[in-house]
Amino acid sequence: MSSRVAVFALLAAALAGRPAPSQQPPRAAATSRLDSVSRAFVAGRQAPGLSVFVLRGSDTLLLGGYGYANLEDSVPTSPRTVFRIGSLTKQFTAALVMQLVQDGRISLDDTIQRFLPSFPTQGHRVTIRHLLTHTSGIRDYTTVGPEWQRVARLDLPHDSVIALFAARPFDFAPGERFLYDNSGYYLLGMILERVSGRTYDRLLGERLSGPLGLAGTLYCFTRPLIARRAQGYSRAGDGFVNSEQRSMVLPFAAGGMCSTAPDMVAWTRALWAGHVVQPAGLTAMTTSGRLASGTPTGYGFGLAIDSLEGHLRVSHGGGISGFTGSVAHFPADSLTVAVLDNSGDANASRLATQLARVALGIPLPVVRNLALSAAERALYVGDYSVGPMTVRVREEGGRLTAQAPGRGTFGLLAQGRHVFVASYDEDVRFEFQVAGERATGFTLYSGGMVNRATRAN
Repeated sequence: MSSRVAVFALLAAALAGRPAPSQQPPRAAATSRLDSVSRAFVAGRQAPGLSVFVLRGSDTLLLGGYGYANLEDSVPTSPRTVFRIGSLTKQFTAALVMQLVQDGRISLDDTIQRFLPSFPTQGHRVTIRHLLTHTSGIRDYTTVGPEWQRVARLDLPHDSVIALFAARPFDFAPGERFLYDNSGYYLLGMILERVSGRTYDRLLGERLSGPLGLAGTLYCFTRPLIARRAQGYSRAGDGFVNSEQRSMVLPFAAGGMCSTAPDMVAWTRALWAGHVVQPAGLTAMTTSGRLASGTPTGYGFGLAIDSLEGHLRVSHGGGISGFTGSVAHFPADSLTVAVLDNSGDANASRLATQLARVALGIPLPVVRNLALSAAERALYVGDYSVGPMTVRVREEGGRLTAQAPGRGTFGLLAQGRHVFVASYDEDVRFEFQVAGERATGFTLYSGGMVNRATRAN
């Protein structure tokens, strides 16, 4: 299948029954509005610094840096500022896997024990495909609680990281559910090293960054000097403090890279142009996986697939201590948006969506919050299980709030018909299932990914 046919097959699936694409705004109007939205992000203290690249076709609508890459030394952010990109790393890992698939050295249906024979699969058959699509059921090593917190600053070897999660019970049988899982991509990194005989950082340079000319894209080790590297921050009241120090060895193939906004756009365009993997590999990476039940997950290999007001979107976000980022590509519109910032409390994905709306001529949403009676609010109050994690929905002062690991407490804004959006991002949507006088669970849509939760009490 050619890359063009593959793209149009994706479009047909994603846009079926969707509204017609909107009219793209004139360049000058779009550029002015994009700049205004980006400035508001920094002015609103979402992050000290921000780098943005919005490319429509071959036309640069916005390329700029805002705020400061380093507050203490008053270093301005520029388009060439290097940021940690967290889970945006996963698409690079997936591409490396697909290159080895093309070379005949790995099969997506290989079990991980072919390469990691000592890993205890507890009677399950776990494949490379399961790891790529977050459907393995293996426990995420960043969610093991106090054990993770005790080692988060340490540069541990592979066997010590594996020991954090290998013996823990699977969250579900492989292929049964989708649950975002950093452990799967850590294991993929180990498999890449075993098969290639190269370290992960060398593979990045030799197979991806070097051939594509991505000078600002590299593994983000802490000790080496990296030109134009941004400092990471966390919110503290109305200001910022330096982010907590964390090991950059531990994120590995799940989240250990650095890059720039222009490099991320160049990478995305190279991937879609067929300069990274062959057409069959691109199709696999950018097509939603399916569970054993046939239910689509909204996630390919290192990339999430959804649509924005009828426009097919292939995207991913990244978050790591002191940084967030988001890259979204709209293949039918030839639009790519990259947003990188240096605050771990920022919401780069929301900004990327706002910028995409402007570039596509889609109005920014007006978020409502319908009034609910006490009895209506009581329907949703409870604890809900999403794999090993618990989301707590509470009533506080006549409003509904939710508390989730890694996010803290946020408001739930009622949209009607048991649908709520998160107060921090209108594109994070909770659709509750209600039976009788209480909700039995909810489906969470966030960043193109779909997670299902069941009531725990």
